[in-house]
Amino acid sequence: MSRVGKKPINIKDVQITKSNGSIKVKGKLGELEMKVHPKISVNVEGGELVVTRPDDQKENKALHGLTRALLQNMVTGVTAGFTKTLNIVGVGYKAELKGSNLFLNIGYSHPIYFQPPKEIKIEVPTPTQIVISGMDRELVGLVAAKIRSFRKPEPYKGKGIKYSDEIIIKKAGKTAGK
Repeated sequence: MSRVGKKPINIKDVQITKSNGSIKVKGKLGELEMKVHPKISVNVEGGELVVTRPDDQKENKALHGLTRALLQNMVTGVTAGFTKTLNIVGVGYKAELKGSNLFLNIGYSHPIYFQPPKEIKIEVPTPTQIVISGMDRELVGLVAAKIRSFRKPEPYKGKGIKYSDEIIIKKAGKTAGK
């Protein structure tokens, strides 16, 4: 049995509704919905959400753990939410908010404007730090990856946009030879 899939999900402070193949999770931050594969069954048992599979086929094992992990992310998202922090490294590189849009000046000849999805909240506590938050873990990660892709950190000086917990291993530059 899947080690991830067999753990029950605690659904305190969350409302779960099941309807024809999809599950809605509603909490204090909002509501998320997901379609569940027909082979996987999800049941509410005494304040816990239990995910089960019909047999031990390889596909069903994979779906079992995946479904449980996605449901856990939904429950965590509607109760606490998710955040990602990006750091900007480089002389003159900065970010600022203009309304709900993100304005980036990261060494190109033109500024970059990024309009986030309406479900995502972006904050800029300092000009070199961006905090992305929301209740959908996948969407928060996608937005963070998109912003990072505008100027990935380069390996020689470490300039660019990086995750706050990312470690950039710097390469040695050229050496003058005679």
